[in-house]
Amino acid sequence: MTAAFPHWPPKPDPFVGARSFEVGDHELFFGRTYETDELTKLWQQNRVTILYGHAGVGKTSLLQAGAFPKLLAEGANVLPIGRFSYRSTVPSAALPDENPCVFALLSSWAGNVSPARLSSLSIEDFLRRHERVDRSGQPLPTLIAVDQAERLFQESEIHISRRRRFLDELIEAMSRRSAARLLLCVRTDHLDDILPIAKEVADDSYVPFPLDPLGRDTAFEAVRGPIERFGRRLVPETVALLVDEVRAVRTAQGADKGRTPLVEPALLQVVCARLWTHLTEAPDVLSARLHLDVNRALHDLASQALANVAADHQIPPYELASWLRSTFISASSGGGTTQEGPGRAFGLPATVVQAVEDEHLIKARWRNGVRGYELQHPRLVQPVQQLEAAQWLGLDLDGAAHLRAAEEALSRGRLTLARRHADEAVRSASRDDTRTRARAESLLGTVAYEQGLLEEGVRRYRSAAGMFETLADTTAVGQLLAAVGRLKLVQGGQGTGVEELSAAANRVPNDLSVQTGLGQALWNAGRKEAALVVLGEVLRRDGDTPEALRVRGEIYADLGKAESALKDLDRAPNRALPSTRAARALALATLSRTEAARKELGDLVTDTVESGPVLFRAARVQKLTGNRAAALQLATRALSADRPPLPTHQRSAAVQLIEEL
Repeated sequence: MTAAFPHWPPKPDPFVGARSFEVGDHELFFGRTYETDELTKLWQQNRVTILYGHAGVGKTSLLQAGAFPKLLAEGANVLPIGRFSYRSTVPSAALPDENPCVFALLSSWAGNVSPARLSSLSIEDFLRRHERVDRSGQPLPTLIAVDQAERLFQESEIHISRRRRFLDELIEAMSRRSAARLLLCVRTDHLDDILPIAKEVADDSYVPFPLDPLGRDTAFEAVRGPIERFGRRLVPETVALLVDEVRAVRTAQGADKGRTPLVEPALLQVVCARLWTHLTEAPDVLSARLHLDVNRALHDLASQALANVAADHQIPPYELASWLRSTFISASSGGGTTQEGPGRAFGLPATVVQAVEDEHLIKARWRNGVRGYELQHPRLVQPVQQLEAAQWLGLDLDGAAHLRAAEEALSRGRLTLARRHADEAVRSASRDDTRTRARAESLLGTVAYEQGLLEEGVRRYRSAAGMFETLADTTAVGQLLAAVGRLKLVQGGQGTGVEELSAAANRVPNDLSVQTGLGQALWNAGRKEAALVVLGEVLRRDGDTPEALRVRGEIYADLGKAESALKDLDRAPNRALPSTRAARALALATLSRTEAARKELGDLVTDTVESGPVLFRAARVQKLTGNRAAALQLATRALSADRPPLPTHQRSAAVQLIEEL
């Protein structure tokens, strides 16, 4: 198996510390043999499997270093672990108007595939393209996973409608692709949120799989295995001493109150990473200072964790330490209270409490149907009690670290925090680290775009393009200019949009997503024939470019070329997009297929629709199908819509339609 993952070993010691095990760490992943075997079996046999457990219990490690490598080695059709991570190398505004949750998931499944191959693809389209068949032509199971699915239900600055649409699309994809086997990985406190989705996909045939902390024997294996993999031997007594100290129950003064039956993997990893060079010492030597060494390792974990949260949320670290002590150590209940209301917990914003949970200092638990929190493990009581202001570990992040933090924050929908870290990345990156500053500026452009600050988005993207220009990175420059062009189109600047996208297309002539964007810009500017020529060239080079098929099909529908429109739109993926549905309805109505047109339009046009092109197409459908009153109302709304607005040449057509009605 090592040959399949050439990056092993990933570091000069056998322990990964506070982070999750990755695919390349599979040779170091011990203690979860039963869970790996059981999970891979359930994943292959059931339509939906739910892997759940509290934060820090090792769900992501089990997926990445356990189940995925095992299935890959067995030849299963398993896609990389999916998640909602953001690719900072792709400016979001350069992509078509689509659900970013879907694009992020497909990007993680697809690896380094060009955005042009993913844009406008639905989840169902992606799965269809990645199905395999056996010798008899029967589809083999396609194993897909969504890690950290709780993010769909946590507080976010990105509108909740996107997440609802994502879930609807995932459910629809599973209903259409019978060979798909979905694994959802979620924290226990969000299990009740994910169960209705599992039931909708698989009725009552879904399988929940709880992941508990390590037992004493498996924790023993998790410590000894990696070190022996590095060619060093451990005395069993040494491992037992370490494991027993990590599962110890100690008072704030350090008094020994016994041992818990289970060991928290997150804490064990941190302690082992800190102490591994001493683990080959004689047991009596190790035992003499083990309590202090473990305490110091966990103290540093708590100190750094609270410093991180304090910096991110602009709260004094000593206040967080005081809150942690008073809530989880001084409380007679032994830790934790209930939620206080929407958006708050324990007197703090819920996002702050969630951040402390992400750092593995606390974990959520349910009592009597109400969510509360408790310390990750009683072994943290003494280190947390000993936190003092003078002992804070200073945060000295470089530009690259701030950029990673900004990407993570954006993935979680925390736009304000993403902006703060990206600004810091620009300021703290060294003078010769132009690439980090350029990527941070691009990310700031995306944050501005998500916040509706389009002028700032244009400015940030242009700044990033200038930096990438000095690096001679023409691909990045082209994508950023495309982002500027698409933003100009959203703002109604058709001429400027064409100029920017033309410049982008000249920089990256082989980027079909940029060429497609130019075709759309030409259409919006009223240059109909030029738009069709550009899109035709894209499809001549790659007839399956999804966005080009969609855009050309919609243009044909607007031009009244109904048969050509349906030919393209029926080949285009993701026919559920509002613009595509409206275009298909218009083409069907043009061909006098009235009932089919009405069915396609369905409940598409609601009071919340703000797309000028969608509303105008719907108005034309209503006129062609005999509903003049609805046509008048929709055409009037189309003239005032601004997300996006009607192109100038279509505005005059909308005015003419209103006059005719």
